[in-house]
Amino acid sequence: MSDSGYLRYVALGDSQTEGLGDGDDVRGLRGCADRLAEELAKEHPDVLYANLAVRGRLAGQVRAEQLAPALALRPDLATVVAGMNDLLRPRFDADEAAGHLEAMFAALTAQNARVATVTFPDIGRIAPLARPLGPRVLALNDRIRQVAGRHGVAVAEMSRYPVITDPRLWSPDRLHASPLGHARIAAAVAHALGLPRSGDGWTRALPADVAPPSGPRALAAELRWAGSFLGPWLVRRARGLSSGDGRAAKRPALLPVAVPVVPGQGGSGIDSRAFD
Repeated sequence: MSDSGYLRYVALGDSQTEGLGDGDDVRGLRGCADRLAEELAKEHPDVLYANLAVRGRLAGQVRAEQLAPALALRPDLATVVAGMNDLLRPRFDADEAAGHLEAMFAALTAQNARVATVTFPDIGRIAPLARPLGPRVLALNDRIRQVAGRHGVAVAEMSRYPVITDPRLWSPDRLHASPLGHARIAAAVAHALGLPRSGDGWTRALPADVAPPSGPRALAAELRWAGSFLGPWLVRRARGLSSGDGRAAKRPALLPVAVPVVPGQGGSGIDSRAFD
C-alpha cells in the first residue's frame, strides 16, 4: 500500500462478489466489489481493480482457482467472500469451509495485503423455507470471526444488523443482493476497513414500507419463490451442475476504475449519507 491509500484491489469470491442481482449478464454486472472499487477510485483515481469471482463456487474452489492469480497480482487490498454455497450443500462442514478461507487469509496477508471479509445474514429471515439452515449460518460466522482474527482480517459484520434481512436489499431469488443490498455490503466493507467517508449508515433501517404479506398471501409468495428459484436450483444440484459452469472471472486483470454518475440512492459511491 502506498502512502496515498490502496491502489491495487483484488476481489475473490462467488456470485455475490461477481455482482449477481446488480445488473445482468447482458448489460453487465456491478455488485459490491465494483462499488467498493469505485469508492477507492473517488479518493485515488489511479487505483487498479481486478475481480476474480465466479458464481456458484465453493470456498475450496475459490481457493483452488482464484488464490494463485490473486497473489500474482500482488494486491495491497483484497476481499475474500465465500462459504454461502458450501452452507447450502447437504454435507456442509463449517470447519472445512473456514479452513479454505483461512488459507486465503494467510497467503494474502503474508504478502502484506490488507484483507476484508464479511459474516452472513440469517437466510431464514430472507427466505422462510431456509430457516433450518440458521444453525449453519451461526457456525460459519463463528468460524469466520475466529480465522479472521488470527490473521488481522477486517470483518464487516453483516449478520448483526436487522436491516440486512430487509427484503428490499435482496433480489427476487433471495440469494443475491439487490443493487441497494450490494451498496450496503460495499459500505459495510468500507466501514470495516476505515476508508475515508465511510460510516455506520449502512446499519440503519430503511424507511417504513408496506407491511409484508401474511397468511395465505405469504404462503402464495413462498410457493411462487419455490417454483421460480428453489426448484430449478435443486434440479441443478441433483444433476451436479453449477450456475458457474463454463464461466471465467469477469475482470481477471488489474484495470483502472471508472466511477459512474448515477443519480439517486444506490448509484455511484457508498457514502454513508446515502443511507440516512
